[in-house]
Amino acid sequence: MKKLFAEFFGTFWLVFGGCGSALFAAGYPELGIGFAGVALAFGLTVLTMAYAVGHISGGHFNPAVSIGLWAGGRFPAKELLPYIISQCVGAIAAAGTLFIIWTGKAGNAINNMQAGAFASNGYGAFSPDGYSLQSAFLAEFVLTFFFLLIILGATDKYANTSFCGIVIGLALTLIHLISIPITNTSVNPARSLSQAIFTGGEPLTQVWLFWAAPILGALLAGFIYKTLLQKNDNEDTSNN
Repeated sequence: MKKLFAEFFGTFWLVFGGCGSALFAAGYPELGIGFAGVALAFGLTVLTMAYAVGHISGGHFNPAVSIGLWAGGRFPAKELLPYIISQCVGAIAAAGTLFIIWTGKAGNAINNMQAGAFASNGYGAFSPDGYSLQSAFLAEFVLTFFFLLIILGATDKYANTSFCGIVIGLALTLIHLISIPITNTSVNPARSLSQAIFTGGEPLTQVWLFWAAPILGALLAGFIYKTLLQKNDNEDTSNN
């Protein structure tokens, strides 16, 4: 249960911090943090929770990460569903908290006909810059693929894992710097689902892509790392 609570709180913080920065601070007149600030906020949520509870649960905070670690032989199948449920519940709880805060200001309402409403993800007319379904799918697939490669490499027993939380947090920051204009950046099915539930409308019908693309990218990364990149115990680690 401690692992599941750690995943709940870690995913809550990721959604609350990342999506909250997009809702409250990104476009604030003259002092707004913009895309770069939101990207950094997402990275900081993962970095801080990796060190806070990563030693308890492994610090996944993302169904795609759990699935990718399973594909890479780093996570048992029997724990997948409980982790994913905890992550989704944490994300939805964070989105609900954000909704209460957001609607506490006069005039604030969710316009689910607008791209990026309530920090939701989308493609086509619901992409921040109008990117197609194909572009959105490819971006989410590729970015999640590399995110998992980074996670698998940074946490490998042959790596210097002391700084893996920093590496993974910066990787997520870079991912957001690339893709906020494309999809508003997901690479995390729980994060997409939570915002789409409160947004409703077309963003909710498009949430399938933000489950399918990240999961497929994570599966491929796990398979490739395990079969092509991971060193065996009998290999000489001094050889390249």
